[in-house]
Amino acid sequence: MKTLVIIPAFNEEKNITGVIQKIKNNFLNLDVLVVDDGSKDQTVRFALESGVLVAKHPFNMGYGVALQTGYKYACKHGYDAIVQIDADGQHDPKYIGDLLREIENGSADIVIGSRFISGIKYEAGFIRKTGMFLFGRLVSFIIGQAITDSTSGFQALSSKAFKFLTKDIYPLDYPDADVIIMFHKAGFKIKEVPLIMYRKDGSKSMHSGLKPVYYVFKMTLSIFLMFLRKSPVKKGGN
Repeated sequence: MKTLVIIPAFNEEKNITGVIQKIKNNFLNLDVLVVDDGSKDQTVRFALESGVLVAKHPFNMGYGVALQTGYKYACKHGYDAIVQIDADGQHDPKYIGDLLREIENGSADIVIGSRFISGIKYEAGFIRKTGMFLFGRLVSFIIGQAITDSTSGFQALSSKAFKFLTKDIYPLDYPDADVIIMFHKAGFKIKEVPLIMYRKDGSKSMHSGLKPVYYVFKMTLSIFLMFLRKSPVKKGGN
């Protein structure tokens, strides 16, 4: 498959080179696109020096917007699948093949890398950990399928799936549990595969400070509104 690895990045000059190098060490045949979301540091320069594609937002627009920029690029250039991976180093690129395998054999349209299947304990703050547990249970109940890691950003998507997310229904900041429900309502096949994630000590997280409180509130509201909206277009639709 023609595959694009999308790395949304914001002020990740300390990590971006290492993440790119690990991808290249494991998968020489994959194209890599760094979507810089208005960084004020040297993220763009280091990404370009690493020999990958770079798209730059003029200012910080949000994690979801950065991902959607990557989806639109993949659509425009005819990719069969994408893998999205964080720029902070918590996702190990060696698992990319495990994610893509499920897309290639047709068993799923969306493959989620779960840190909770491997049996290795993943440390997180209390509020975030509580949110991860509750939303995982809620998503599993709503879609009728066990989802252990609804907040995982390490995913692979088929072309039909990422084309679906180029529409204006896609959330701009924290797309995860609500998007899984949206995928289910649209008839896509979802699957999880086990992997190990690493918590980055000392790095600024999108879930630091009071952001976990906002995340829990926003995600709860987004899931509630999902039931008030018109059902999204089925895959294959326009």
